[in-house]
Amino acid sequence: MFDGLRWSPASAIGPALWGSDQYYWFTAVLAARGLQAATCRLVAVCIAALGLIPMGLLASPTGPQDGFGRTAAVVIGLACLGLAGLWLRDHWPSRVQSLLCVIAGSVGIAVSALIQTSAVVGLTGAASFAVLTAFVVCFHTRHLLSVVWTVAVLALGVLIVRLAETDLALALCATGMIVLLNVFVAFACRAMIILIQPDTHHADIEQLTGLLHRDAFYHAVATLLASRSRSDDKYLVVVAVNIDSFSLLLGLSGASGGNRARVSVGQALRETVRHNAVVAHVSDDDFLIADTFTTADASPLVERIRGGIASTPQRLTASIGVVCTPLPPLAAEPPDDVLDKLIAVATQAIDQARMAGGNQVRYVLRPKLDEDPDDNGDDHQPGTGRTA
Repeated sequence: MFDGLRWSPASAIGPALWGSDQYYWFTAVLAARGLQAATCRLVAVCIAALGLIPMGLLASPTGPQDGFGRTAAVVIGLACLGLAGLWLRDHWPSRVQSLLCVIAGSVGIAVSALIQTSAVVGLTGAASFAVLTAFVVCFHTRHLLSVVWTVAVLALGVLIVRLAETDLALALCATGMIVLLNVFVAFACRAMIILIQPDTHHADIEQLTGLLHRDAFYHAVATLLASRSRSDDKYLVVVAVNIDSFSLLLGLSGASGGNRARVSVGQALRETVRHNAVVAHVSDDDFLIADTFTTADASPLVERIRGGIASTPQRLTASIGVVCTPLPPLAAEPPDDVLDKLIAVATQAIDQARMAGGNQVRYVLRPKLDEDPDDNGDDHQPGTGRTA
């Protein structure tokens, strides 16, 4: 399971060049800073507002007056409310759902602007493309941004022609302001992404899930051991998670189904652990978590992890191996050696949980790291497995 697989950092550089989708990377950044829930609510509010404003203009003489325009405003409003609901669920939307929101939002803004009786009102509404620009720059690719801006240019072109019939100067000035706004927003957001790169290390991110890869996990745990997030932490806890029946899942749903399962589990783990815990996706169906605790009891964290995995859209289960060891004796040992031994013990605990039928937990307390993993500690607790 966990042995023999080390991700190449070079394979994860894509987002740094903004040539590949950075959706899960930026999701991981938000989660690591405790901003994921607030971002979800903000996106939902923006989507709902973009839909409700055209509906509100139905009461204005400058708003849509013909049957098509009024119907379109209602349809756009209802569609936006539905899309906003995607961002208010318990789970962060998938990349595909986010892409659909962007495409639907681009079309919705363009149509909303074009159905207004007043071209000036339409141009004002077209300024909303700046919201999509900010979102795409942060979460997606420049290719998607080019699609959004293409839709915006087409809508602006129609509005310019309409307004130029009565006021060419106003049409040009309003269009210039909208273009300047979008360019500035794109530049500011891209600058923000570049500025936070030294903290997030794109090369440390496994692209599918947005979690750390194995090498980055080792480095982060070494930093965790050196810094000690809280002065009263006394134990290091390593949790190894293996998705149950993953090969069967691949056989039934193919590679795309397996990817969705990995993403769902990665997201569940990210939403479950503490802010400063280290979470990694180290192979197809294997994940690792490391954190420091004040006590040797890691069961509250593990039960939250099991609950999070069970609540994924696929209703998955996992076999989990947990190793808890005192921190002071680790100070004299090389971090990589310590982790190799702890992961080996946790992997053996997973094997025991799988042999017992899966969907169980095995705990190993205070393992003797200088001995073979087959003899892994005086507090090995094979009887603490739990079934759902």
